Parts: sequence; C-alpha cells; structure tokens
Amino acid sequence: MNAVKDLLKSGQTVIGTGGPPDPTLAGILADSGFDFLLFDTQHSPIEIHQLIPAIHATNGKKAAPIVRVSDNRPDLICFAMDAGARGIVVPMVNTKEEAEAMVRSCRYYPKGDRSNSGPRGEWGEYKEYRDYLDMANDGMVIAPMIETKRAIDNIDEILSVDGIDVLLIGPTDLSIELEVPMQFESDTYVAGLDKIAAACKNHGVVPGMYFIPPGMDPNFFVEKGYKFFTQQWAPWATEGIEKALSGVNR
Repeated sequence: MNAVKDLLKSGQTVIGTGGPPDPTLAGILADSGFDFLLFDTQHSPIEIHQLIPAIHATNGKKAAPIVRVSDNRPDLICFAMDAGARGIVVPMVNTKEEAEAMVRSCRYYPKGDRSNSGPRGEWGEYKEYRDYLDMANDGMVIAPMIETKRAIDNIDEILSVDGIDVLLIGPTDLSIELEVPMQFESDTYVAGLDKIAAACKNHGVVPGMYFIPPGMDPNFFVEKGYKFFTQQWAPWATEGIEKALSGVNR
C-alpha cells in the first residue's frame, strides 16, 4: 500500500521533491512523476496542522507524502501520521536508543507505542481493524537522519534497530560535523559517504540524501548506493516549459 516502500525493497532509486504547503501545487507535483513529496517542519515556519490540506491533495496520486518533524517527539510524529503522512523523517538521530524511540512512535502496538485515533492515511479498506493496524505499521517509511560524528560512531548500533527503511543524510550538517563545511566533493566528505553506505549495505538499509547538493550529479550518489533523495522541482519545471514553448510557432 506504499509504493515508496515497494521501490526501496526492489532496489530502485526513489526520487522526491520538497512538498509545498499550497494544496494546489502539492496536487500537481504529486502527479508529475516524483515518488514522494517531502514536507518539512524543521527548517520551516510551517507547522504540521498547516500541511493537512497539502498532504490530503496527494491522495490517490503517485507521490507519497513524507513529513520531516522538527524533533524526535512522539506527539509530533503522531500528528504527522494522523495528518496522512506515509513516511516519517526525524532529524539528528544519534544513538540506538533514539532510533528505537522513533520507530516505536511510528508503530501501533505490539510493534510500537503509537496512539490510535482511527484509520489515518491511505491504507485501504479492511474488514478487521487489526489488518489496518498491521498495514499501517508495515507500510510506513521510517527514515532517521544521520548528521553528526556521534551518529557515525554509533552507526552500526543505529542500523541494528528493526524497522528502519532509510538512513537519511543531512548533507550540510554532516559536512559541518566533518569539518569540511559545504565541501561536498572533498575527500573527507566522500569518505564519510562511503562509510555510511557500507554500513547501510551490511544492515540491509537504504542510504539516502535529504537533497542532492547543488551542482552535483545525482548519479554520483546513486552509484555509491544512495537511492533515496530529493531534487528541486523548479529547474526541471522551467526546462520543461521552455521546451514546450520552443515547439510552438510564434
């Protein structure tokens, strides 16, 4: 019931873009070919309740709504899932215990501690309520963010937590922690990427990038195993519009 999860399991590259708070634009982008829309409430003045119309505008469309909450708190995670998120991103997950807390907040009993307020999100119709609970548990994309030296030191413990689908790098924060701020092509930064990708491979978790750094080829990351990331939609939209206009005699 979650195409993103199916793509991840099949080893395909999953590409999303930033989810806009405007429901009309969100609906257009959700049908444009992207696999997911990533709605941000961390580095944004937008709160989760303000995103509900935009998240609902993705219903029945190709792109799944994924929400980055601002902190690893059960209430924020619950709000996002109740709003219809089909994936949760939590920033600055540095330890196994923090990863375990995140996963449990994303899942109903017996796999977690999520409070139930009735069916939420597009998980289909089920005769038995337990079937809905199990589908929501298994279908949710769970993506803790690794952004610090501490997290890298604890990477194997973090990845040992059952339920993690994607280990998502915060490119800028990681570069700062590695003491090469914004130097995304430096040997130090690339070595960090390789270490994270190798650990993910050992644990059967997909490594991802919150965004592809400006000017860099997405395939550079795909070849390293990073098969979950966002790209800015505006340049592609501009290119498509310009191409379409150029084909009209004026």
